[in-house]
Amino acid sequence: MVLKRVLAFAFIASTAVYAATFDVTFSTAGHDVPPTLYGLMFEDINHVRSGDGGLYAELIQNRAFQTVTPGTSAALTAWAALGSAKISVVKSSSPVSSALPNALSFAVASGTTSTVGFTNSGYFGIPVTAGWTYTGSFYYRTPSPPATKVSGSFTADLRSTGGTVFTSATVPFTTSSTWQQATFTFTASSTQTSVENLFALSVGGSTVAGLTMEFTLISLFPPTFNGRENGFRMDLSETLLDMKPAFFRFPGGNNLEGETAADRWAWENTVGDLVDRPGRVGDWGYINTDGLGLYEYLQWIEDMGMEPIMAVYAGYSLNGASVASSGMQTYITEAINQINFVIGDASTNAQAAIRASMGHADPFTLNYIEIGNEDFFSPTTYADYRWADLYNALHAEFPQLHYIATSATSGNVPTLSPTPTYWDLHIYSNPNFFINGAFNFDILSRNGLQFFQGEYATTTENSGAALTYPFIDGSIAEAAYMAGFDRNSDIVFAASYAPLLNHVSSTQWTPDLITFSPNTVIRSTSYYVQQLYSLYKGDFYLQSTTNTASSPVQWSITRDTSAGQYFLKVINTATSANTVVFTLPFTPSHTTGTGTILTAPSGTQNTPTSPNAAVPSTFSFTAGKTITYNAPGLSLSVLVVTE
Repeated sequence: MVLKRVLAFAFIASTAVYAATFDVTFSTAGHDVPPTLYGLMFEDINHVRSGDGGLYAELIQNRAFQTVTPGTSAALTAWAALGSAKISVVKSSSPVSSALPNALSFAVASGTTSTVGFTNSGYFGIPVTAGWTYTGSFYYRTPSPPATKVSGSFTADLRSTGGTVFTSATVPFTTSSTWQQATFTFTASSTQTSVENLFALSVGGSTVAGLTMEFTLISLFPPTFNGRENGFRMDLSETLLDMKPAFFRFPGGNNLEGETAADRWAWENTVGDLVDRPGRVGDWGYINTDGLGLYEYLQWIEDMGMEPIMAVYAGYSLNGASVASSGMQTYITEAINQINFVIGDASTNAQAAIRASMGHADPFTLNYIEIGNEDFFSPTTYADYRWADLYNALHAEFPQLHYIATSATSGNVPTLSPTPTYWDLHIYSNPNFFINGAFNFDILSRNGLQFFQGEYATTTENSGAALTYPFIDGSIAEAAYMAGFDRNSDIVFAASYAPLLNHVSSTQWTPDLITFSPNTVIRSTSYYVQQLYSLYKGDFYLQSTTNTASSPVQWSITRDTSAGQYFLKVINTATSANTVVFTLPFTPSHTTGTGTILTAPSGTQNTPTSPNAAVPSTFSFTAGKTITYNAPGLSLSVLVVTE
């Protein structure tokens, strides 16, 4: 499936003539920087939004045989028989739940004595790490149990594809026609560099000879971020936490919308017990188990110190169809219920009571609701009724929340009524666009409208050649564009790069901010740009001498008021050095300042074979009322000065 992306801004070009030295004077006048300015956007792409194989720490792929066709080879994705056992996916005559109708049928012939079982290859591998305690569970039953109950023990283990067992546990069982849940843990004593490992569940053939058993919701978790049950992968969470992001936009992205309205992300199917979550085929061609659902997202967002920007389905799907006006009430009610799950009073509201039953009695933080996603693909129905129907109903129910529109803001597009006060913009282009677009927001009217740059990235070289990973030229161009976010943070309240994550073995869109495998995380050059802007965001922007669009050098000056520190960001998009001379409105209290710089030769990328080709480094500089800084070519520098 190919999903379109569009540019939501006009291209701003400039023929400005520039010198090799830039004189910058700044004052103490300016405006507050919104605390939400830099955060994260999550698209269900590259095996990451629903979490399966990515942020969601579950190691077993196809664990509950959701949305598959029983009896097909595709239904057995990631599963293989062990020994002489016969396995297939069946529609259970007595399913574990109505949401999970399928099960793995495990049949053992009479007279079998050798070990039998089945294995799972995980999401393109399974990491084995010394000291990790893995937590597992599965449901099982015997549809036609023998008259005399059979008792025995399964062995659950992690092993190499060659059969070497690294860690294991015994799991007692007794035959029964009703579903039973088994649980186990085991701890790895060694770390395996290869992720080509398997989870296996096995049993002595003589114990189960002649039996047919069913299994479903076969699960295995490593340690999770913050120790949460059914939680997030630690290393990816910690990598994101290192960015100090302010917000998290979810659940999409295109995956919110579905191919049709029936295929949309529906919050109520993602909460409650895992056996009650049916899953769905996501919009990027793979199954979303929805084990990582609305509650898990909110809990993780809270653990990460972020706040949510939560989207609600707005009646448009990727097949191009819009829900008729007469049919909108269903989705309005669904959106109201979704919000009530997040912030409702658990003592009086049924949806909030579900949240409380899952472990969070108090409401979560919620300030922003995005109505739809990329509704510039169906602007007429959005303007005619979808925006108004949802906005009016939601605002009446939750007047304290801020509502973000997602259609285009300029050009030959319908006018929205009620007039939005928040708007989400998406831009994907080449380095030249972002360099020349550094002043896109400066020309906009200050009329109360606030902007969310919800998606943006350099996706091609200037030649048009596609990128597999971000490269330093594009990342520094993005940094120049981001100087406009700082400078215009009186009207830009939030911005997030997209897409966020990419599984190296399952890619639908490149480039991405972070690439990962089952046991590695690669921070791109654009990751470090985002990190530096977020870490040195400050809380107040100071007016300064401004440059022109398309200049090779841009800058931004912000202040952390409580710390008495000033952050001088310098971006040089040229391949050669340029000098910037800052004249400060005060004399620094320390004559030595500290700085951080990201720079590398043109074309540099952080890749699986060269993950640290470009990483930030620190330096010191002489700090005075005048600071002269020679910015290397293709660099983002942050100079920290103490008042």
